[in-house]
Amino acid sequence: MDIWKDIDAHARAVEGRRIVSLFEADPGRAQDFTARAGPFLLDYSKTNIDTGGRAQLLELAQAAGLPERREAMFSGARINETEGRAVLHTALRNPDTPVTVDGADVSKEVRATLDRMEGFARAVRGGRFRGYGGAITDVVNIGIGGSDLGPAMAVAALAPYHDGPRCHFVSNVDGADVHDTLDGLDPATTLVIVASKTFTTLETMTNARTARAWMAGRVPEPAAQFVALSSAAERTAEFGIAPDRVFGFADWVGGRYSLWGPIGLSIMLAIGPGRFREFLAGGAEMDAHFRTAPLADNLPVLLALVGMWHNQVCGHATRAVLPYDQRLARLPAYLQQLEMESNGKRVAMDGQELARDSGPIVWGEPGTNGQHAFMQLIHQGTRVVPCEFLLAAEGHEPALEHHHTLLAANCLAQSEALMRGRGLDEARAMLAAKGFEGAELDRQARHRVFPGDRPSTTLLYPRLTPAVLGGLIALYEHRVFTEGVILGINSFDQWGVELGKELAGTLVPILEGEAPVTGRDGSTAALVAAIRAMRGPMETG
Repeated sequence: MDIWKDIDAHARAVEGRRIVSLFEADPGRAQDFTARAGPFLLDYSKTNIDTGGRAQLLELAQAAGLPERREAMFSGARINETEGRAVLHTALRNPDTPVTVDGADVSKEVRATLDRMEGFARAVRGGRFRGYGGAITDVVNIGIGGSDLGPAMAVAALAPYHDGPRCHFVSNVDGADVHDTLDGLDPATTLVIVASKTFTTLETMTNARTARAWMAGRVPEPAAQFVALSSAAERTAEFGIAPDRVFGFADWVGGRYSLWGPIGLSIMLAIGPGRFREFLAGGAEMDAHFRTAPLADNLPVLLALVGMWHNQVCGHATRAVLPYDQRLARLPAYLQQLEMESNGKRVAMDGQELARDSGPIVWGEPGTNGQHAFMQLIHQGTRVVPCEFLLAAEGHEPALEHHHTLLAANCLAQSEALMRGRGLDEARAMLAAKGFEGAELDRQARHRVFPGDRPSTTLLYPRLTPAVLGGLIALYEHRVFTEGVILGINSFDQWGVELGKELAGTLVPILEGEAPVTGRDGSTAALVAAIRAMRGPMETG
């Protein structure tokens, strides 16, 4: 696509330009490079993108067929071409709008499942569905990947709205995870949710069987306190879970996009059906914005284009997501999967090698913790790491308003400092005022230089409510979709997770001594031998 060459040329022409100079040249830059949608304000002015560069990026999105591909997704077309599936997680959060797949209106199924979920959640929260020892006090969600990261992140984010049973999450096949989560819980008042579409996921089913054995020590019929989020009715029945406690979902819901439906049952149990509906409505509002807003005013599109400018054009390989909101501590991990599993590909839809790098490495931590950990590297390191700041205008703790003021001040200060930096002359003057002289003044000053021109965006919202969280997640989903369309890849498959799983299955009998170490590489064979040698009698604390 020739537009890429034009964008590359523009990037070379402005390389070395100070971001601050853009504000000096255009007093209205902050307003011009800010966009709004519903409760969200996106400020992308602290980047080196100018009006010409933005126009080129928007032309790129148009030329890639983004509007047409977007409409195909919302209309139920099979845009997941490698698996022959529609991509309709958007239908889960907009159940009253008909959507047709293969001639059938899937919204009817969505509404029916949502109604069943709400009925069950009300029964649990109201004490009508009870455990062997009484009302349910705790819920343990067992899943992995999209069956864990989404609900775990959302439940933590919406802590101020919790008025149901306590929710816990198990994902790792490491026995420490399930052991430490169940330790201290009462099996007789615990509900276990097993989240696996196929009901065959190795990690999930291993943990589920362990939880069932744990519960069996106290509960005569442990399966009666299990729920399955799965479409494998035969396997859930074999496990002993009654059909009225099985909530399935269609193959047009990808794992990392699934918290809007049955996979979000733990969220609904924690905050209640009404709040969960608000969560869905927030996502649906962002869907409407993404589907109808002009590309130049479209938050997911703009966020995607800024990210692609930094990654595919400028070559910055990583992106730091920095929520200045402690309850969004799990958001960076959630976005890691969303972006890196979706767009971590090397071939386009036609199977040909990509001409450009695919998705970036996404990582992060909540502020202000990150300021005392990795921000040193971002400010003064040799590599540029674009940052995405997220901030609520106010918190949920009015008695601690000063805390939130300090939080907001730190967030704004970080983005400003990353952009402005501090030159050598300024550092010298600062230290000279403190009495430093001569060679020591120069040496010390160099340690206090900040290069600046480290780009960032800031996403501002009034308060982290269920609706705002829904909109936030949908915003990032559509951002990832936009990037994938422009790159020409399928963002909705994940073949990259398969090979390791296949090899792990062949290594289990070898590690258990039931199969020989044959045909393995020298390193793997040696490590197997070392593990066997190190194993001894299990010690208990």
